[in-house]
Amino acid sequence: MNAYQEKWIELFQGAHIPNWKIKPNGDDIEIQVPADVDLKIVRDNFPQTVAAMSLDITIPKERLRFIMHNGHANTEYILNPTEEDLNKA
Repeated sequence: MNAYQEKWIELFQGAHIPNWKIKPNGDDIEIQVPADVDLKIVRDNFPQTVAAMSLDITIPKERLRFIMHNGHANTEYILNPTEEDLNKA
């Protein structure tokens, strides 16, 4: 796990979001939310959430993919995308 990924995991775990399970998954971060949570709402609000949280991070930024799922659906968000990520879109 790299330092940037570790810092993000610390921030999410420190937020004490009820019933969210945050863990490393390779170079990514996996976030499991409860089955009754609307993943579309989480996905739609995620950019603003990470923007606010990023103010507490002072180490160099790296590409980081957040994989979110609730047992019914999956979505992802890439922070600091690479050129390859941008060309896939």
